[in-house]
Amino acid sequence: MRMSKRKKSNRKIHTRDLRERILIVCEGGKTEPNYFRKFPIDENKCYVKPMGVGYNTYSLVRRAIEIGQTSLLPFDQIWCVFDRDNFPAQNFNNAFEIAEHNNINIAYSNEAFELWYLLHFHRYINAMSRDQYQEKLTELLGHKYVKNSENIYDELIDRQPIAIENAKALLILHSENSDSGRNDPAKDNPSTTVHKLVEELNKRLLRHK
Repeated sequence: MRMSKRKKSNRKIHTRDLRERILIVCEGGKTEPNYFRKFPIDENKCYVKPMGVGYNTYSLVRRAIEIGQTSLLPFDQIWCVFDRDNFPAQNFNNAFEIAEHNNINIAYSNEAFELWYLLHFHRYINAMSRDQYQEKLTELLGHKYVKNSENIYDELIDRQPIAIENAKALLILHSENSDSGRNDPAKDNPSTTVHKLVEELNKRLLRHK
């Protein structure tokens, strides 16, 4: 008896991506995503998705939660990156509260993300405006600082350990000067926790032999 040939199936077999997945949702459309995209992540082990959505503080966290809930594959970590700027303290504090309740990490800067760049050079303890950030960066970099730069990571990478140390020292300084002994992100100017996200990404870098 002749056996009939089995028909080939056109169905694709879906396999789960077993890599770790990290989502970075940024307030800025280009400045922050461009910076985080330059980390040489080991893509065989970790998928990192930086994206700028144009939202801020509380709205940004809500958007990050929505993206995480509708993603076809779950994220192991979700980070929100935003600035203090001149947003009401209530909006800023609400962002932290809702993030904590939804397992969202925050990398904030008070007053702006450029503070993280400045900390690669010096430990600044006095509040500055955005314009002052850009003026100082132009002086320190030796050329005009341009927002949305795709090269700033490479320009600063050798100084990154200094920035991490300075960012941590600022948080300690503010907590020591606080009546409660705790940090108050809405009031601690200047301060940033961008270093926490940077340290997470550094754990997942491609290691060259």
